[in-house]
Amino acid sequence: MVVKAIRHAEERTSGEVRVFVENHCSWMDALDRAAEVFFSLKMEKTEERNAVLVYIALKDHQLAVFADEGIHQRVGTGYWTELVGEMLSSFNKHHYGQGIAECVIRIGEALQSHFPYNKDTDKNELPDHIVFGR
Repeated sequence: MVVKAIRHAEERTSGEVRVFVENHCSWMDALDRAAEVFFSLKMEKTEERNAVLVYIALKDHQLAVFADEGIHQRVGTGYWTELVGEMLSSFNKHHYGQGIAECVIRIGEALQSHFPYNKDTDKNELPDHIVFGR
């Protein structure tokens, strides 16, 4: 469900979306951990700086969305905060996969608006699979 949502989101944009799931986010703010993961996955290397990471620490109940400067400058902090709130609402109903997928789709919509797909120049710069951490 989530990988399908990533592929669907990326069909309409030059932007990139990744999902990172781990159990714990110990001694660190979720957004700081998301930034750390974002850079460790070299997501800042996209040509238009339009990659977005959805970060989830399951057992610690931590969530964050971290976006590169290209897309963040266009939608702002409030947009990412809203997405996290919506994902939390789904998680509170035990709809984890659905919550992540819906978040990815909304990210795709923002990316499409600011970085539309161009069949002549687009390439998949980052893998679409879910990354599992510790």
